[in-house]
Amino acid sequence: MTAATLYIVPTPIGNLQDITQRAIEVLGSVNWIAAEDTRHSQKLLQHFTIQAKTLSLHDHNEEKRTQMLCNKLLDGESVALISDAGTPLISDPGFVLVRACRAKNINVVALPGPCAAITALSASGLATDRFIFEGFLPVKNQARMNVLATLVDRTCTSVFYEAPRRILDTVNDIKAALGAERHLVLAKELTKTFETYISDTPDGVIAWLEEDAVHQKGEFVLMVAGAPPASDELPTEAMALLKRLKQDLPLKKAAAIVADHYQLKKNALYQAGLALE
Repeated sequence: MTAATLYIVPTPIGNLQDITQRAIEVLGSVNWIAAEDTRHSQKLLQHFTIQAKTLSLHDHNEEKRTQMLCNKLLDGESVALISDAGTPLISDPGFVLVRACRAKNINVVALPGPCAAITALSASGLATDRFIFEGFLPVKNQARMNVLATLVDRTCTSVFYEAPRRILDTVNDIKAALGAERHLVLAKELTKTFETYISDTPDGVIAWLEEDAVHQKGEFVLMVAGAPPASDELPTEAMALLKRLKQDLPLKKAAAIVADHYQLKKNALYQAGLALE
């Protein structure tokens, strides 16, 4: 490992076999491992017989730990940052530390690896060409509804994390804010034994959550389909693709391809293509 380097190391979100060989090598070679919860991380480290020194770095001590770790890095030691599961900084601590390291010209190296948001989205069946990751919704009702109100006209997929104790209330709030027809996909316990995807309207997801108390336990990724484009307005992405395809294909063929990809009316795209000529 390179001395005086902060390594951002993703860890498995459920299945321990999802850790990369490079992550194991880094964790086994650095001077220090900064973990969100050292007791939780010991299970992972013991499984792979990693015996590095650990210290905690979480929301309540990140400012204090940042100065300590920067000093260690400036003294030539190497540090790995991990969270309880997944990629650090993605709705987890680490931003303050990474920002400080960049400000002090300390080398920062990020390893690729598990991330619940991307894992869930890739298997959701929702559009992935554009999406917005929102992290956790606000706890307070009015603030949560204010965020959901921004999804009314958003045409791309929205991705949220949600806690078990709030998942049912959140789906009910989505129904209230976006209507009963907006499509949702709920991903639960990703990469674990009882991994589950529920793809339905809000009412369908609510019914599943209420069917069994166990359904409301675990870690959740909640994805909301984008709003359909206004009937008289074609998405910017669709028009960009149409313009590109029209350079190599007949307009009728290009319009058919774009219509199929974005679930739009072929004739509307054909007419829009004529206007481009």
